Amino acid sequence: MSNWTDHLATYGARFHPDGATQVEDFGAPLDIDTLAAGFVAAVSDQGLIAVAGEEAAKFLHAQLTNDVEHLQQTEARFAGFCTPKGRLQASLLMWRDPDAGLDTIYLQLPRAIQAPLQKRLSMFVLRSKAKLVDATDAAPFAAVLGLGGARAQAALGRFVNALPGAPMGKTSGAFGTVLRLHDAFGAPRYLWLASNEAASAALPILKQELALGGNQAWRLAAIHAGEPQVDAATQEQFVPQMINLELLGGVNFKKGCYPGQEIVARTKYLGKIKRRTTLAGIDDATARAGDEVFSTADPDQPCGMVVNAAPNGRGGADALVEIKLAALGEEVRLGSAAGAPLRFLPMPYSLDAIDD
Repeated sequence: MSNWTDHLATYGARFHPDGATQVEDFGAPLDIDTLAAGFVAAVSDQGLIAVAGEEAAKFLHAQLTNDVEHLQQTEARFAGFCTPKGRLQASLLMWRDPDAGLDTIYLQLPRAIQAPLQKRLSMFVLRSKAKLVDATDAAPFAAVLGLGGARAQAALGRFVNALPGAPMGKTSGAFGTVLRLHDAFGAPRYLWLASNEAASAALPILKQELALGGNQAWRLAAIHAGEPQVDAATQEQFVPQMINLELLGGVNFKKGCYPGQEIVARTKYLGKIKRRTTLAGIDDATARAGDEVFSTADPDQPCGMVVNAAPNGRGGADALVEIKLAALGEEVRLGSAAGAPLRFLPMPYSLDAIDD
């Protein structure tokens, strides 16, 4: 285990059985009331790719669904990497920073798919002046903390002297890198990437003010912010609009071509979108990404799929579920028409298509 993981173990971190570096929680899953009050989470299930070089932005601009060439150093953006058929191989969080004088774009995505995705992207570099490297354990990013809830802004402000002022903003400095993602529970939500030393010094103080959690807490907060993430179980299952990626600013319909661009554009311009991702509570804590859901009105075929799920600390799970919009008014269940029922909950943003 790394020094950071060793440090977390002293607080009673419980590690995921599939990976010793994945911190699930610190004894029990946090519930949404606890998250809303204020939490700090050790985020260990995300990988990081650094794309550096004179043509790093140009290269990624031709591969991803979003505008990379005009990505500013004070912002973060979502993007997707699609197959030629427009199906998402990954959803990415990206930002840029100068690194040793080179233009560097960072791509965050699930650790489980980071290595194969990096390899696949590298196949398209060809003669471009760009190089992809694994930056997951690089010193400036070795520790990742997610914070949110009512008390998080003040608590983090004690260690970071320049917090982003709006969602999808970014600041960086001696403290590391801070990304403000979409709000959850009516409060800002931050991702702080720092050195082992900085995070280890901050965590004892943060945990006195905020509830301490792991990946479960961060996933649950992201679910309630309406931010889906494609992982190994859901690769090539969705076009971007099916997981609301364009509603989160992750698709630019005016940029040039990229793999799957024709299909993504056709989905926008040839008729109303019939599938979206929405928030649901499920009385089954074992709900997982990739699980199908079924309407009792049509029990023989699935009407949707779980995109992300996390135990909700109350014996069940909360999930983002990709589903036929027509099924939202029906009785929908997990796994089969006889499975645990889904309770659809309000999303933090409208599911209506956007015009640009």
